[in-house]
Amino acid sequence: MSKLSSSLKALISAPFARPNTLPATPQIRSVYEKLRQEAAAKNVGAPAWLTLSTAATMTMNSPESLTELYNLATASSKDKTQSVQTAELMREVALKCIGFNGVPRTINCLGEFASRTCCVDVLTPTRIPSPKNINEMMSRGEGLWKSIYKPFDQKLFSKLADSHPDLPVFIVNHEYGALFADPQELGHVTGAKVGRVLTSIVAVACLRAQTGVGPQVTSHIFGLRKAFEDGSFKAEGEFEVQGGEWLASDEGNVWILESVDRIVETLGEGKGSSFAPGIKKSKL
Repeated sequence: MSKLSSSLKALISAPFARPNTLPATPQIRSVYEKLRQEAAAKNVGAPAWLTLSTAATMTMNSPESLTELYNLATASSKDKTQSVQTAELMREVALKCIGFNGVPRTINCLGEFASRTCCVDVLTPTRIPSPKNINEMMSRGEGLWKSIYKPFDQKLFSKLADSHPDLPVFIVNHEYGALFADPQELGHVTGAKVGRVLTSIVAVACLRAQTGVGPQVTSHIFGLRKAFEDGSFKAEGEFEVQGGEWLASDEGNVWILESVDRIVETLGEGKGSSFAPGIKKSKL
């Protein structure tokens, strides 16, 4: 294999290209702690505020901050089972972030998170497609798609198909079916299940932290609300999300968005999102 020249390697790693993950800022733990306190005051359980914080931190590409978040969430627990469940929930949220943020940031964050979190168990893959499960996987995707977008699900599918016929096919089958909708066996032992309500919170948090995708934020705010309108929040296999109905209200929606904004502001040190700020060379 040919070697990269020193000048090419220097260009790849040039500071203006922002090649590295974001470090944990000194203030980020206190931001997470404040969110936890606010959630408790509103009777919002740990899975919801932890999901929101994980998704926003993933979007900002800060593995160190994920470790801070995990340490805070498990600081008062001496129960290894609870610590493992917290880690597995965060990892499953991180996996779902692929559908909004792309693969690279999930690779960055999950890799460091696994190396820094000693209690993480090795999970058995639950999303390997096969002739036996492919129809069920597609059905899960269609069901989640309808739950989030109904009564506009068919209209949206057709609109996306006008852009490219495979665009909605990929989204519904491979993202909603294979990734966003939980396999039936997931989470009943390890705690890794995210579920219908928290998946909508993942979507809102990631998209808000990205910037530039306001219509999609709006769609997934509605998607969160529809989980309670259509009863999918209590479908078979779903876990109760403490405080979920409040999070789906106007007041709860505002809290979600403003909480994400605080994480972005803190990790971005006032410069905004790291998701797509653009390459900015200093003037020569």
